[in-house]
Amino acid sequence: MTKPGSFSAPLLALLLWRLGEVAEACSCAPAHPQQAHCNADVVIRAKVIGQKEVLIGSDTYGNPIKKIQYDIKQMKMFKGPSQEINAIFTAPTSAVCGVTLESDGKSEYLVTGKLESDGTVHVTLCDFIVPWNSLTPAQRKGFEVRYETGCGCRIVRCSSVPCSVSDPVECLWTDWITQSTVQGPQAQHYTCIKRNDDSCAWYRGAALPKNEFMDIEDP
Repeated sequence: MTKPGSFSAPLLALLLWRLGEVAEACSCAPAHPQQAHCNADVVIRAKVIGQKEVLIGSDTYGNPIKKIQYDIKQMKMFKGPSQEINAIFTAPTSAVCGVTLESDGKSEYLVTGKLESDGTVHVTLCDFIVPWNSLTPAQRKGFEVRYETGCGCRIVRCSSVPCSVSDPVECLWTDWITQSTVQGPQAQHYTCIKRNDDSCAWYRGAALPKNEFMDIEDP
């Protein structure tokens, strides 16, 4: 007989398997803001003005598929379709990568997401979604114009030493090694963009680089 408060071996195995499923379902590698911009279908600045749970269909077993619909007021589109976006959708819980946003109509967010074939925008915890006022001036300028200029480059995250780039179009992202956070100086202030020899390098500055840009500089 199983003791009170304990689990049988088969039940424990099932629970661990389900926990593993949930953990795997929301596993995503950290991304530099530039990568988030380049990989996203949609990048907008928006206020969330309402939310509700909606039914969007059913799975293969007939179980209802629910989503949270955030009604938004689009303040500015940096990347996306020609039509204005008035809602974004996410999973109902963080366990399955659902995003929680303040829907008071006052909080502004930078939102990156995926544009589905039906024209709806879906977001997950793996997307770059942060309060607008938490962005640095360089990040705001990046989302407005500069990140797009670097989408032909690749950012390689250094998670342990030694690490290096293997291609001239790569920039080595070392915030985790040097600062123990992925929100270090390179994420906050730098853009990886092409130089005039078609290689890529980190660039810091408020203005776009000069045509003869050959290395990191502050204009």
